[in-house]
Amino acid sequence: MTANEFRRLALTMPDAEERAHMGHPDFRVRGKIFATLGYPSDAWAMVKLNPEQQYDFTRLYPAIFAPVKGEWGRQGATRVQLESADEATVRPAIRAAWEGVAAKKTRKTGSRRT
Repeated sequence: MTANEFRRLALTMPDAEERAHMGHPDFRVRGKIFATLGYPSDAWAMVKLNPEQQYDFTRLYPAIFAPVKGEWGRQGATRVQLESADEATVRPAIRAAWEGVAAKKTRKTGSRRT
């Protein structure tokens, strides 16, 4: 998978947009990041999963997915090795990352009383 293929998949999510954070392209829904490209190098991307999803993806596809180092990784930030990846494997991870971020934002705004 190339960076442009990852980008294309991320941008197929509803309301997804590309921005940049710390010099790296990122993909957001309602202003919140669900995926990035180019960290720690151009060979990698990142998806923001929950820890259970991260466990499943890294166990099933260890050549593609690995936890990000440190606290971010313990919270579910998951590296994607682009060279080893393919669309059929990465699409569900991007979808899960998008759903997790989109659902959090909706719950916060949806629970407000006016």
